[in-house]
Amino acid sequence: MGLMISAGLSMLGIGALAQATFHPNSSIFGRSISRGPKTKKGLYLTFDDGPSPSATDRILRVLDGCQVPAAFFMVGENVERFPTLAREVAAANHEIGNHTLRHQKLHLKGFRFIKLELQRTHEIIGAVTARRPRVFRAPHGYRNPFVTRAARQLGYAVFGWTFGVWDTDRPGSQEIRRRVRGRLKPGAIILLHDGDGTNPHGDRRQTADALPGIIDDAREAGYTFRPLAELLP
Repeated sequence: MGLMISAGLSMLGIGALAQATFHPNSSIFGRSISRGPKTKKGLYLTFDDGPSPSATDRILRVLDGCQVPAAFFMVGENVERFPTLAREVAAANHEIGNHTLRHQKLHLKGFRFIKLELQRTHEIIGAVTARRPRVFRAPHGYRNPFVTRAARQLGYAVFGWTFGVWDTDRPGSQEIRRRVRGRLKPGAIILLHDGDGTNPHGDRRQTADALPGIIDDAREAGYTFRPLAELLP
């Protein structure tokens, strides 16, 4: 009986560890902001993995034309490759976040590696855009205790997301739009992509093409788009 209890507790421990590691919104390794107020029909658009020449500029034009704020979690090496695009995001006054230097999964990495990934990206973004990032999102949402420690040392708030729609699979712009429309809820932080974490020239045009319809659908349903900064602690 004792062995069965011990085995059960071990399984629970393994399950909790897996949930903390792979779930972007788990609080076990420290707070991860996953949603805004549920009592207000506000939405928060976020874009990961950019900047990229395939989509960032087009997304910026849509956001500007619709007067919608967004947050861009940038990969450090992509900021170095495409500094003009990164500066355009900053000039449009969107929130800029740290998404690591090379978009590597962090859950099996040690503190020194993680700190260097975040610190170097922090420096690159600051040098290129003259903006100091305030927010961080881990690639794929994968974390361990060292991620929270490194993020806190840089003064970051850690963000997850309420839902993503696998726009990276490029299912078609209308399908991306349909998926977002079907999951709208008050306070949702929406995960989309303006870049590719492994290919700096990856094609994200479908996401850019879907964006006007996403905005129209949300507004027709009574939602407004809010700046991510209002969720900062």
